[in-house]
Amino acid sequence: MTVREVGVLAIGAGPANLALAVAIEESGSPELADGTLLLEQSPDIKWQRDLLMPWARSQVSFLKDLVTLRNPSSRFTFLNFLHEQGRLDEFINLGTFHPYRWEFSDYLQWVATSLKRVRIRYGARAARIDPVPAADGSVSGWSVLLTDGDEIRCRDLVVGGGRDPRVPEVFAGLPADRLIHSAQYRTRIGKIPKDEPVRAVVVGGAQSAAEMFYALHENLPQSRVTMLVRSIGLQNYQTSKFVNELFFPSFVDEFYDSPAEVRAQVLDEMRLTNYAGLAPPFLDELYTMLYRQKALGRQRSEVRAMTEVVGARVEDGGGDVVLDLRDRLSGKTEPLRCDLVLLGTGYDPRKPALVRELAARAGIDEVEVSRAHRVNLGESARGAVYLQGVNEETHGIADSLISVLANRSHDILTDLLARRGATTGGAR
Repeated sequence: MTVREVGVLAIGAGPANLALAVAIEESGSPELADGTLLLEQSPDIKWQRDLLMPWARSQVSFLKDLVTLRNPSSRFTFLNFLHEQGRLDEFINLGTFHPYRWEFSDYLQWVATSLKRVRIRYGARAARIDPVPAADGSVSGWSVLLTDGDEIRCRDLVVGGGRDPRVPEVFAGLPADRLIHSAQYRTRIGKIPKDEPVRAVVVGGAQSAAEMFYALHENLPQSRVTMLVRSIGLQNYQTSKFVNELFFPSFVDEFYDSPAEVRAQVLDEMRLTNYAGLAPPFLDELYTMLYRQKALGRQRSEVRAMTEVVGARVEDGGGDVVLDLRDRLSGKTEPLRCDLVLLGTGYDPRKPALVRELAARAGIDEVEVSRAHRVNLGESARGAVYLQGVNEETHGIADSLISVLANRSHDILTDLLARRGATTGGAR
């Protein structure tokens, strides 16, 4: 076991912490940059690793990359990535603001390898986080124990690993080999023989569920696929330019300063901008696929709307998975037999388990974050913990998206530098 000391430790090397790493590298503070370390549990960096289908596109403009809205002249822009890869002319010729997801993922790995001072440790997973107490009992820093037994100590901690997958209670009793969340899709599907005639059921009505439904036709070409949607049917994202102004980084200030009941109402009204719909071109592609199947007489796919799962079990002896489906129009319930259930049910709206456990060990009853995404640990705390991508209730629906990454990294960086510039006795 080794013990290492750093100034800033960021858990997760996804878009959020990479944007912060770039901001730190460009901050003009070599001491801060040299003392920053990112932990990534995988051997490399992939964006939405298990939904990296070759046809899947980003739903956010490439101009909302890790840096452009903060520093358009940065060498870490998506356009500079394309230039260095020799694809800038061809990308411009595509005439799109929305790159393929794999291309944006490649951009993230390029950013990681282009960092000169901030370091990334791959294959590193945090097992436990404990506060390091000062003499007065306040938090002076953090001790992070890794699964390989190493320990890393830091003054400031940044958690940017995303939320935990949501598995609805009705599916909790199904064995792990019969259940796949979208966060595991490509890894798990790749282990099933391609010619196996799987009866698959996809649960959910948003983008991730629809992408799995579509991808199964290629990944398991002998499968029969049913998609269960609780609402009236698959719907478009809300893409009004007026509504999209609520994704401007400047809106975060207005949202943060609003009363809690107003914030909750705005979040509810904005669900169709991100969580409850599909990109319009992809919606058309899905409908066209189903139309072709019906017209050519080889229909092996079905979308069942107004349907909810009220029971899920495996027959005795490890046979079929049986889902009890309730038709919301008629109220009738009927069984559906299948081999595999795929969940496009999103992520747990609570703070991640890692954060909840950290808060418990630090004696925090309720996690409150400042405008700069710093958890309130009291005025006397020298150490700090920042949360990225899990503060929608206070910072708006864009907090979990790429749209605000560049500006959010500036907010956190400014707070880091301000705290380091404070006197030792008044450091916050």
